[in-house]
Amino acid sequence: MTPRSKAVLFWATGVSAYIIAVFHRQSLGVAGIEAAARLDVGAAGLAVLAMLQLLVYAAMQVPVGVLVDRLGSKRMLVIGAAVMACGELVFALAGGLLPGIAGRALIGCGDAMTFISVIRLVNLYFPAHRNPVMVQLTGLLGQLGAIASTVPLIHSLHAYGWTPTFLGAAGLGVVSVFLVLTVLGDSRPERTGEPPSLRAAWAEPGTRLGMWTHAATQCSAAAFLLLWGYPFLVQGQGLDPSTAGLLLTTLTVCGMVCGPLLGYLAGRFPFHRSRMVLIVIGSTAGAWTAVLIWPGRAPLWLLFLLVAVLAVNGPGSMIGFDYARTFNPAARIGAATGIVNGGGFVASVSVIALVGVTLDLLGETTLDTFRWAFAVQYPIWALGAIQVLRYRGKTRRLLLAGQAAPEPAPGHQVAPETA
Repeated sequence: MTPRSKAVLFWATGVSAYIIAVFHRQSLGVAGIEAAARLDVGAAGLAVLAMLQLLVYAAMQVPVGVLVDRLGSKRMLVIGAAVMACGELVFALAGGLLPGIAGRALIGCGDAMTFISVIRLVNLYFPAHRNPVMVQLTGLLGQLGAIASTVPLIHSLHAYGWTPTFLGAAGLGVVSVFLVLTVLGDSRPERTGEPPSLRAAWAEPGTRLGMWTHAATQCSAAAFLLLWGYPFLVQGQGLDPSTAGLLLTTLTVCGMVCGPLLGYLAGRFPFHRSRMVLIVIGSTAGAWTAVLIWPGRAPLWLLFLLVAVLAVNGPGSMIGFDYARTFNPAARIGAATGIVNGGGFVASVSVIALVGVTLDLLGETTLDTFRWAFAVQYPIWALGAIQVLRYRGKTRRLLLAGQAAPEPAPGHQVAPETA
């Protein structure tokens, strides 16, 4: 087998595990009504299940990144798939809130091990100028898991019931374990004499540039898709559920189209990545401003424009992982990637929580209260843009001083604008 064929095979195996992980991650989304009845909880209890899963995912990013550097991608993918399978098993048998929480926490923990491990495979087996496109393709293909967790899962719940459906989901985890064990040949990384990878990764300004990139670009679309977009469109903007669903689907589809394009641009023009990031942040803030200040309910064309702009958030956030690769050696790629990914999910959970707290404080869900609630995003965008500019300046100064050595695309020379 040629090195290129091996790289594609390993990546495809990792992506398959990631698709199954995304399926596990999203499996609660369409089971809310059944979960409320099965676990005997209300809206607050369902929110606890979703938020705890995300918080466990975010909290595990840094320790998982360190473990990936020490154990390798294959071991971490196997462990992650096994933990998620156990989580689905617990969730299938759960009859109350506490077992349900335990199941979703295990799913969040195993899910946290997957994406970082696949990104490490991309970084190790593909040339530098191909990395941005391959990372975008990884995220794009992961959406197949999200699609599988909607209509097929709804059908299974209605046809077979709760326990058989989630036992089947646990079986997918077993399939993932078997696939990774039999196909993936990634070995344990060799030990190096470098300082502890986490400390070194955090000390690298390029890592923090990636972290703030991921945080500032991901949070708005994540909060919109995971929780608050549907209520805002239906209760705030007065759309019927089918139209709101079409807008959310449009966001996902547009994101899948934009991903490879933005990945190509980031790989082809690495000197301008930070400009792309700032354009994503600025356009997102601009689109939200137009919707929030529109007198009365926004017209449908403006809402479509909003979701089209939000669709670039996910692909834009992937540039953060490219920074982690560019400014860190292979020995600490996992730790750097964990820091970047953790920052993005902390920002997303923060937006989700702040919108909810604001709505609770205002006491009702009207268009005006949604306007105030979504305004909590502006300080986060501002902080993210300032930090991107700050750490871009630091990385450029290190480049000029010869203390950093990013990998330029073929045909380009290393320059301060690489950040």
